[in-house]
Amino acid sequence: MEPGFSGAGRAAAYRPAPVRHCSCIGAGAPQGRPPIAPAARTVPTEARPEKPLSPHPHSKITVVIATQLRPERLAFLAAMHASLCRQSVPWEAVVALDGADPTRLPASLAADPRIRTLALPRPVGAACARNFALNEVRTDYVQWADDDDEFTDWAMALRLRTLEETGVGWCAGYSQDLHADGSTTLWRCPTPPGRHEAGDVWRYWKDPADTIPLGPTTLLARTDLVRAAPMGGLVQGEDYCALAITCLAPGILLPVPVYRYRKHAAQMTSQDSYDELEGKARVFAHRFGASLHAAARALRDSASSAA
Repeated sequence: MEPGFSGAGRAAAYRPAPVRHCSCIGAGAPQGRPPIAPAARTVPTEARPEKPLSPHPHSKITVVIATQLRPERLAFLAAMHASLCRQSVPWEAVVALDGADPTRLPASLAADPRIRTLALPRPVGAACARNFALNEVRTDYVQWADDDDEFTDWAMALRLRTLEETGVGWCAGYSQDLHADGSTTLWRCPTPPGRHEAGDVWRYWKDPADTIPLGPTTLLARTDLVRAAPMGGLVQGEDYCALAITCLAPGILLPVPVYRYRKHAAQMTSQDSYDELEGKARVFAHRFGASLHAAARALRDSASSAA
């Protein structure tokens, strides 16, 4: 879950504070990973999409990845790209190079015409790099990702199909920790599977110190919603703020893993200093989502009364 700085949602991010998370990209705000739960290496047949292909010949999804292209993470970035290549629906990606030398980009990514790079002249941190990359998005839907994680093979198809068939604004799933030996551990988020109206997800995050209600990088959402609730201006935990898109529109949580958070020694969220600001980041993100929902609800009520 880390592009080279911090993850768009990592182990620690999913656990109650204070807890050390295992995600990040290497520069910037790290994120937490889901707590360890019962292992789940396969997905039940009924949970997989029956019609894996989108009816659209062109990409409707942009995957946004930020990275500092750190040497110890380049193989992970190549693995993330490989997981995208296994998807059964069209996609494109914007890779924000956070002050990194573009010539260090893995050859597989450099040769892929679906990938556009955004070379930033100096390091700006995970949140800023991701938001700058958001400026380059030209598709209907956006997916955040970290440079050291992976998607499950059915991740894009299953969620895109759900979005297109139901008209909701976002669709999320479960996540897994990906261990060094290749095994996985499933994390079931506090939010129950099914449809949730705007703001409902926040009911499962009653206190900032509680486990976050969803994994930020499990969300595939409408681009307009992501622009309204992008990465927060934080040095860590910026992806907690991205959960606020659930406060703006109804969405659906699918009971199937769509994202894998890689656990490894270079994760920024595992550093001792990470806990120092974790509580403050959680409070900010928690209040941001609650305030955004209240403001959006007030506007809807006002429009309803005027009509």
